Formats: sequence, C-alpha cells, structure tokens
Amino acid sequence: MGCIKQASEPSIKKSLRGGAGEAKFFASSLPQDGACFQTAARIELEPGASIGFHRHEDDEEVYAIVSGEGTYFFDGGEVPARSGDIFTTLRGMSHGLRNDGASPLVFFAVVAKR
Repeated sequence: MGCIKQASEPSIKKSLRGGAGEAKFFASSLPQDGACFQTAARIELEPGASIGFHRHEDDEEVYAIVSGEGTYFFDGGEVPARSGDIFTTLRGMSHGLRNDGASPLVFFAVVAKR
C-alpha cells in the first residue's frame, strides 16, 4: 500500500456544482478500484464564491472548515460556517457552501460511497 498525497498544484474549478465564482481544488490521488472514497480534497473558495446547492443521491460528504467564514446550506436551513466546524451530508440530503468573508474559505471535502 502506498501513501496518498494531495496535489501540490490546484486545479481551478468554475461554478462548482452550479455555484458562483472559482474554487482552488487540491485533490488527493485516490485508488479507484473498489475504494469507498471518491474524493478527498482541500478546497479554497474565494470571497463571494460558492458551491451550489446539490443533492447526494448515492454518496455522502463531509466538510471540515479550516479557516475563513461563510454559510453552510442544507435541507431545511442554513448555519454559519467557521473554523473548526464539521458538516456531514448523508445520502439523500442536499447542501451547499458560500464564502461570506473577506479572505478565502478553506476546507477539506471527503466524498465516500457505501
């Protein structure tokens, strides 16, 4: 088994999941065969940028906020997103995230299938 490392250079994703602006996406190289993890990445949303509200039909996702401030949207509401917060979206739920601050909103996103 080898070590899985985050990419040193980001890819730039525009309108992530239908959201506004751009995100820097530092993805991990994950094994593809039979792995439950589909995505593991550090993401940086610039001020005003967002990840659009979307539904998880056949997977689940965790966001862990590292720095910055924003709003986390979910089925039935919204809450502030701050450093140290962790948000879990289970299969069948919807969510989104917006950077409301003056600096980048940095977080880790991990997507897995059962």
